[in-house]
Order: sequence, then C-alpha cells, then structure tokens
Amino acid sequence: MSKQWKIFILYALFGDGHWQAASALRHSFIQQGNTEVRLIDLLAESHPVINQVSRFVYKKSYHVLPQVYGWVYETTKGMKADSLFANWLHSFGAETLQKLVELEQPDAIIHTFPTLVLPSLSSRMPRKIPMFNVITDFDLHLRWVHPEVDKYYVATEDISKQLCNLGIGADRIAATGIPIHPAFCTGKVKLSAAFSYGLNPHRPIVLMMAAANSTWTEIGEMSRRLVEQCKVQVIIVCGRNRTMALALTAFFNQNADVSVLGYVDHMDELMLISSCIITKPGGLTLSEALTAHLPMLLYRPVPGQERNNARYMENKGAAVICHSVAQLLTATDEIVNNPDRRREIKQAISSLCKKGASDRIALDIASQLHIMEEASTSLV
Repeated sequence: MSKQWKIFILYALFGDGHWQAASALRHSFIQQGNTEVRLIDLLAESHPVINQVSRFVYKKSYHVLPQVYGWVYETTKGMKADSLFANWLHSFGAETLQKLVELEQPDAIIHTFPTLVLPSLSSRMPRKIPMFNVITDFDLHLRWVHPEVDKYYVATEDISKQLCNLGIGADRIAATGIPIHPAFCTGKVKLSAAFSYGLNPHRPIVLMMAAANSTWTEIGEMSRRLVEQCKVQVIIVCGRNRTMALALTAFFNQNADVSVLGYVDHMDELMLISSCIITKPGGLTLSEALTAHLPMLLYRPVPGQERNNARYMENKGAAVICHSVAQLLTATDEIVNNPDRRREIKQAISSLCKKGASDRIALDIASQLHIMEEASTSLV
C-alpha cells in the first residue's frame, strides 16, 4: 500500500488568486488519493494584525496609488534570496510554521504565495522538508526564487528560460501552467446556457469583470456603450461588491441586453458562452480565459505584476490592452465582428493554453516525493 502523504499549501489573501490556486491543488491531491492537504494562510495565522494592516495597505496602494505599488514591485523584482530584505520578508511566520511542522510533520510544503519561511527553519529541523513553488503569474519576481526550492511550476516556457538563466537546472522547472479549478478543463457547456442569464445565445456576449477600483457608474456607462455601439450583450460580474451589484441591477432594470451578477462559482460556464472578456490581468483569471479559449481585453492594468501579465499576453497576441473606453469599444468590435481578427487571437490563445495544470502538478509532486522517499530509504 502506498504511503499516505501530508502536504501543507501556503497561500495568502492578497487577491483571491493565490487561494484559488491552492484550492485547485488541494482538489487534485484529494482526487489522486493517499494525500492529506492543509491550506495555511501563514501571515494571517502568525501575525493577524500585521496581516490585516498589510492587506489594507496593499488594497489602498494598489487601487489608490497604483504607481507607488508598481514602483515597489519593480524595485524589488530582482531581489536576491540572501539579501537582508529577502531574509526579513521571509521571516514572518517562522515561529508559527515551526510549531505546525513539529506538530503535524508534513512531507512537503507548497507555496502559491512566496512566503518562503521554510529555508530559515532548516537548521532547526531534524530532516529536510521538500519545498515546491507554484508561481501564479505570467511574470517572474525573484521573491519566488530560493536555492532550497526543490521544483518550480510555472505558467510558461518563457519563465522556465528565465529561471534557467538564473542557474536553476531544467530538471527543477516544469512549465505546467497555473492551477485552476478542474471545471475549466471540461469545456462542456450548452449554448442554451445563455438563456438562464436572460440573454440570447445567438448574439455575441461580452463578459465584464467589474474591477474593485471602478465605480458602478463607470461600469454602467461602459456596458451601455458596448451594447449600443458594438451590438453585443453584456454580463457584469460584481463579485462580493453587493453595493455595485444592486446599483447596476437598478440601472439596467429595463435593459434586456445586460445581466448583472454578484459572486459566482460557475465562471467556466460564463466564459464558455461569451465572445470575449473584459478584465484585470490577474494570473488565475488569465489562465481561466486561456483554458476557455476566450479573447481578453485588459482594461487599464495597474503597474506591477498585472501590467506585466498584460504586456506578456498582448505581446503573444492573446489579449489587447485598452487604456481608454474608446480603445475598449474598438477592440471589442474587432473581436466580436471581425472573424479574421477573432481567429487570429484564438490561435495565439491556443499556443499558450495549458490544460490540467493542477492535476499535472499534483501528480509530479507525488512522484517527486516517492523518488525522495526511495532515495532516503536506500541510504538507511
């Protein structure tokens, strides 16, 4: 009988993407069997006050002072693993993680957020705990990189090359894509699903993710112009912003071409019935759109990893960056009403799409653990 593995997955709630990736991996490990998985928001568990303050500052700097956030991101992008700043950054949660490791004895630790505390604890541990990093963006920040990481799972071959150029062996890197919910791998949604949102499946649908730094009036006016000028239908997803959802529902009460939704757990269905998506370029959302073969319009990406994600997608031909409503309307019209342009962008998407990332990562980590176990046993 194969060994029962215990795995910690460390994430953080600076945006939902890191948690979503962790949840997708947990699902894959559970489906695989013989694995117990615990998701840990290390900063929240070890320093709840610092976590709350950090998340507040992150949101404010990200949405109110994005240039400052972008400057900090770019300034620290080349940080070295042995720098004073890196050691300080990776020190938060050390005591909590040490207690958890001693109590539960995990066989491996996976990061979907770069809280690389484990290396600082190595000298205190009776054994080496394998460490795996799942990078959740299409841009590489060196905060993810450390010599004690056993293997990196990345979004693209381009990031693989960057890691190789840093001296990391190719056998320690896998371009698997970013783990997303398994529902996105099926592609089984009937065209008639549009009826459940009060929309016509035989007319183009634009899926709009209402950004947290936008007002309902901005989203409403943008959607109205899309309907009138591009002759499309619009689904607006407001997430957990109930105030925005209520305001937009009232605004479009008499407009049958617009459907307003709050938080949804069936994003795969929405993407598969849509002609394109207007969104901010978070790594998980981009990965979901790639898997759904959905053309992307990236509206006013903020400086930092999201702007770099957006530039990467646009350079590869899989998305269009729009800095104004006029650009957005033009790009939407081209994608929806120009078959050649739509075909071109879908071909680019196909070249980047990597399905089943979560399952592939879980299987590979299990394989790595078996190899390590056999190697340690043979030395006894």
